[in-house]
Amino acid sequence: MKLSQMANVPAPATAATCAGATQTIETAGLFSTSTTSSTNILAANDIIQGGGNGSNNNASDGKMFGSKDDGNQSAITPDLLSKWRENFYSEPKNLLAQNVCSRVDPFDVCLSRKTLETTNHVFNYKVETEGKPVTNQRSSGRCWLFAALNCIRLPFMKNYNLDEFEFSQAFLFYWDKIERCNYFLNNIVKTAKRGEKVDGRLVSFLLLDPTSDGGQWHMLVNLITKHGLMPKKCFPESFSCESSIRMNAILKSKLREYARHLRVLLEKQPSDEEITCKIQEQMSEIYKVVGICLGIPSETFTWEYYDKSKNYQSIGPISSLEFYERYVKPHFNVEDKVCLVTDPRPTSSYDQVYTVDCLGNVVGGRPVLYNNQNVDLLLAMVTKSLKAGEAVWFGCEVSKRFASKQGIEDVDVHDFKLVFDIDIQTTFSKADRLIYGESAMTHAMVFTAVSVDKNGVAQKLRVENSWGEDRGEKGYLVMCADWFREFGFEVVVDKKYVPEDVMRVFDMDPIVLPAWDPMGTLAQ
Repeated sequence: MKLSQMANVPAPATAATCAGATQTIETAGLFSTSTTSSTNILAANDIIQGGGNGSNNNASDGKMFGSKDDGNQSAITPDLLSKWRENFYSEPKNLLAQNVCSRVDPFDVCLSRKTLETTNHVFNYKVETEGKPVTNQRSSGRCWLFAALNCIRLPFMKNYNLDEFEFSQAFLFYWDKIERCNYFLNNIVKTAKRGEKVDGRLVSFLLLDPTSDGGQWHMLVNLITKHGLMPKKCFPESFSCESSIRMNAILKSKLREYARHLRVLLEKQPSDEEITCKIQEQMSEIYKVVGICLGIPSETFTWEYYDKSKNYQSIGPISSLEFYERYVKPHFNVEDKVCLVTDPRPTSSYDQVYTVDCLGNVVGGRPVLYNNQNVDLLLAMVTKSLKAGEAVWFGCEVSKRFASKQGIEDVDVHDFKLVFDIDIQTTFSKADRLIYGESAMTHAMVFTAVSVDKNGVAQKLRVENSWGEDRGEKGYLVMCADWFREFGFEVVVDKKYVPEDVMRVFDMDPIVLPAWDPMGTLAQ
């Protein structure tokens, strides 16, 4: 979910995860997970320099880099460059576009004035009360946690007569880091026992980002049902919550080191007890790092507050799990919600349940399950929920056709063809965009309102984001339904709104998608 790691910086480019910004991948991490060995790198170096000998010197067999034996490859020639240059300067519009785009963000230049004029935040159906204050995940990839807690707080605020309230995002972030690191180490053992090579695609992928900030709905359910919830006042933010890159750098370095230790240990055919002892020894150090950076939640807490009527209230001392079960679960039971996705690729059938290999956060917890349905069914479930006054958690690719400052998600918000004489992002199908790496789930947010036509079909939706009040309409976005059809992928709704035949799909054995599948990117 790395796009959300700089949520306050506009980033029009696509990303591989949870939205708003990018996080640097350490050079060491790239090399440690590369499928190219250091021997091959040195051999390639020898070839480039004309040195080396034996099998490393391929110059004699015509395979040296830069040789003329390139088949039918198309090279850029001086004649082509001259032609392209002449064509460029023969069009006055290109010069105008060049003058403007060299001084202004090209995406801002492409903004459609007509779309801006016709977009407003007026809706047929809206949740009774939206959450306050507007939340801000800052430079972290916690969008999935913020979106979920923004949903959960709405019925909680209503039932306890609160004007403003936030659950502690830092609390769940703390437990996710602890659980996620342990899950990764267990995955290293599992993949080694499967016979996966350390430089194979699966283990290389796992090593690329051993402890992402991102996550999926079932991962949130795992955390809440095991560790509970806590008010933000009782476990506030820390520097490494709001800017996780440094803490993550420490954790990733140690986890890769521990992965090596485990792989070496497994070569000696240790007992299960020896493996468990080694992981627990490693996790004791991880616990220390996370505790130093984020703090450690108290085993019990007391929450004191004033309600809307200015009456003093107090709850506690109480554990976080008891707090969830006694005060939150009666109004929002996370286990009553189901996850529906829309994956139109030919290899992903509708009315089928899927999971992603090695995706999760709690050992022994619930697997991540996706019930694949047509996108219009997802929109119908969202509309049904919002009409009943229930907000909806959802996952999408936030950066496409998105006017960040204005907070507009609309397929017509940018006119790239007017400026560049080419179009982008919608020029091939949603399925093909997934296949060719042009699209993936990158961000989670919350639907709080919908407008429908005379047939009850959703036309536009109101979206609560977690990038603070300065983005969009005081922190809210407006999304046209056609945008969701193109760039929306997942919704979480109460099972009571889902047709029985769709619910029966969950009874099927899930098809396992590879760990790097785009359906898993929200958790990366």
